[in-house]
Amino acid sequence: MGRGAGARARAAAVLLASLLAVSACGAQPQGGHSDPDQVDSVEQPELGACRVLTPADVRQPANATETVDCAAKHTAETFAVGDLPAGFDDTEYDDEALGSFAYKACTQKFAEHLGADESTVLRTILSWAWFRPSEKAWARGARWYRCDVVGGGDSESAEYRTLPETTTGLLAGRPDDRWMVCAAGSSVAEGVKVPCSRPHDWRAVTTIKLGVATDSYPGDAVAESRTRSFCQKSVSAWLNYPATFDFGYTYFHRAEWEAGIRRSVCWAQTGE
Repeated sequence: MGRGAGARARAAAVLLASLLAVSACGAQPQGGHSDPDQVDSVEQPELGACRVLTPADVRQPANATETVDCAAKHTAETFAVGDLPAGFDDTEYDDEALGSFAYKACTQKFAEHLGADESTVLRTILSWAWFRPSEKAWARGARWYRCDVVGGGDSESAEYRTLPETTTGLLAGRPDDRWMVCAAGSSVAEGVKVPCSRPHDWRAVTTIKLGVATDSYPGDAVAESRTRSFCQKSVSAWLNYPATFDFGYTYFHRAEWEAGIRRSVCWAQTGE
């Protein structure tokens, strides 16, 4: 018989954090080892460029960290760049609508770039960060966005993992355990999130879809009940129907639902 443990999550990895992060006005740092040519540039950044970014870097609205050869050590790769829609021409620099647009644009392109489906995206240690022009460049009319894949989640990483020379198609097929999320600890909620290539006690094995884009949020109680029921069955099957097993689940809330997240994550207690 399975024993479930729920984990209430206020954000889907760092994806929602990327959406909700809104910078304050005023001068902002643009990352360590900044390239002077990038600092206040109005030109779109280079697609496919690699950088050594830290969690502190991605918490800033703009970034001008110098690029490095992708064959060298790096923690970030630019997988999407583009112009903001014309509707943002007169928008304030820190308008929350910018985050909403970037969330949708980067999330879709993140999955396409990695060759991942919705379930895999929620079960990987990889995440993305987005950047806009500097305030000076914005004042001069720059209206572009940049999406970078990074090797970890801001909420749980002191530093990011080194990425391979290219992350294109990295999660296609059966992804390497180095890029999938597990947890070490007595429970999913209290455990430390680690790559599944490291010793662990829990593995995120599947997800449940709670609704489609047009559905209204069902409420916390319904979301948890549906998640628990599905995850008990799903994890049992993943473990090949043992007599006893423990499982966990991560379900999200109204804020995440309104951001577009329609899935919960199921965890199996396993060291495999």
